[in-house]
Amino acid sequence: MPPIKLAEVLCVDDEPRVLDGLRLTLRRGYDVSIATSGVMALTLLEQRPGIAVVISDMRMPVMDGAAFLTKVRERAPNAIRILLTGEPGRESAVAAVNEGQVFRFLTKPCAPDKLVAAVEAAVRQNQLVMAEQLLLRETVLGCIRALVDILAIVNPAAFGRGSRLKRMTIELAAAAGMEASWELEAAALLSQIGHVSLPTDLADKAFGGGKISAEEAQLLSEVPTVAATLLARIPRLENVATIIAHATRPRTDEHAAESKIAASAAVLRNVLDFDALVSNGESVETAIATLRVRAGPKQAELVTHLASLQGVVDVGPLLREILLCDVIPGMILLDDLRTESGTLLVSHGYEISQSFMDRMRNFAPSLRYAQVRVRVERPDVAL
Repeated sequence: MPPIKLAEVLCVDDEPRVLDGLRLTLRRGYDVSIATSGVMALTLLEQRPGIAVVISDMRMPVMDGAAFLTKVRERAPNAIRILLTGEPGRESAVAAVNEGQVFRFLTKPCAPDKLVAAVEAAVRQNQLVMAEQLLLRETVLGCIRALVDILAIVNPAAFGRGSRLKRMTIELAAAAGMEASWELEAAALLSQIGHVSLPTDLADKAFGGGKISAEEAQLLSEVPTVAATLLARIPRLENVATIIAHATRPRTDEHAAESKIAASAAVLRNVLDFDALVSNGESVETAIATLRVRAGPKQAELVTHLASLQGVVDVGPLLREILLCDVIPGMILLDDLRTESGTLLVSHGYEISQSFMDRMRNFAPSLRYAQVRVRVERPDVAL
């Protein structure tokens, strides 16, 4: 049985004697780290993102407790903050509450039982915050997946592409060393939501390289605006809408990937452009070469990662040709799936979902027993 993981607590004080006392009191129940300055503590926070509680002295040279806890709130917002002080003045107390948003004030000298009680309460608060965030993230993602499945029925070409884009975006972000982000995943899935405003035949032409008239081109140019309008009405998707907006606006080099949202948008933009080129009949090599010209020096590394992903991933052993009725959730269709009359049901790159399995019961027998090519992306999906 693995050992129980103790909650991590960071104690910050410029007096080693005080730090020794805090560590002695807390070491039995917590994984305690210490720092003798705010700068040192901020470095530890970057190295140990799982820290649940930060206890800081108020009076420290260079950076006092209020200023330090304000930076903690910005860099590690889930860490619960406790201020330890000798004689809190009114101004310092107001600054700590308003800017550092401290959870508790403790005065020196602090009795061990009061210190332990405060830390226990802070750890419970941290666990509550983390649980709420997880619930919110899973709820939002669940709603997004349900929305995508429903809209896939309305516009199979657009939302089959969304499934493909999500997978490619996650792979490229990981290759670029970015942290996993549900917002980037959601942005990739919902990047095609604006296509619900298009006639189905126009969406088919747009993704299949068909000839498009000037009037149809105008409709396509309005798709990003439609997407932004739709997503603006959904709470908690503000960052998702911003990522899509940046990824679909005309490409320029003036926005460097300095923020997390800008970096996410850069990943999604390159995936969108690459997929559009390949869908229009370009070879992978030509598509990558085109992206190198478009991206410029600031995004050259992203294109290099994308090229590597397209060139070194060997999916041969995971490719199978099976009956459509034998597919299971998690498998990825390698070909468009159409009815006998030619109507598109789902496009290539679509990841089989449970809702698709439910809909498949209504397919004609000739379709359910048709041979399809699939790829298995996850090792937990059986062949």
